[in-house]
Amino acid sequence: MDWSRYNSFGIMQARTESVRFQGEAGVIDCALDLPAGEPRGWALVLHPHPLHGGARNNKVVTTIARACVEHGLAALRPDFRGVGKSEGEFDHARGETADMLAVVEQFQQQYPDMAAGRWVMAGFSFGTSVAAQLYSTLAAESRRVPERLILTGTAVERFRFREVTVPEDTVLIHGEADEVVPLSEAMEFGRSHGLPVVVMPDAGHFFHGRLLVLRRLVQQSLHGLAS
Repeated sequence: MDWSRYNSFGIMQARTESVRFQGEAGVIDCALDLPAGEPRGWALVLHPHPLHGGARNNKVVTTIARACVEHGLAALRPDFRGVGKSEGEFDHARGETADMLAVVEQFQQQYPDMAAGRWVMAGFSFGTSVAAQLYSTLAAESRRVPERLILTGTAVERFRFREVTVPEDTVLIHGEADEVVPLSEAMEFGRSHGLPVVVMPDAGHFFHGRLLVLRRLVQQSLHGLAS
């Protein structure tokens, strides 16, 4: 028995593995967070702007991923092109969306059991634009789409290169005091797509001091997924 996967109470712990996929500009390096038991599906969690310090280890990204793992999902956190060990250069969401489409296809091939289960897609800040446009691409091509789309610190319109279609149960979470993406911008996105916006009072863009609340909100949004 591999006791390294158990804590001092004999309870299996979640673990993280490094995995790589091939994007249009080269290798896409990812972290794959695995739940303690058999995964019941997976989540693709996308990070903020690569040119402003955004990476897969961003605290908002890891908070969302942790909530997904606690729900029994494996959480895939890619580094966008040009970040960490991922190859290529920043491409204003267009190349990043193409890369993530390739990652989804390869993940489904390499992890068919996980991919056959529940699928969630989430993004933070710049990652929301990639997530929304990836969802739209999948829907337009009649491919399988995620069963839950979670957009936090929504900045879809800032990097939009195509028409965006999102499901009516899309979860929008935004900080009232967001200093990077004003609340009015998230409200306008919600208005244009007929979506409610969950507003966290006094929270800034990075949800400092509010990450536990964010985690609970994500967990609540996952409860609606069937087992």
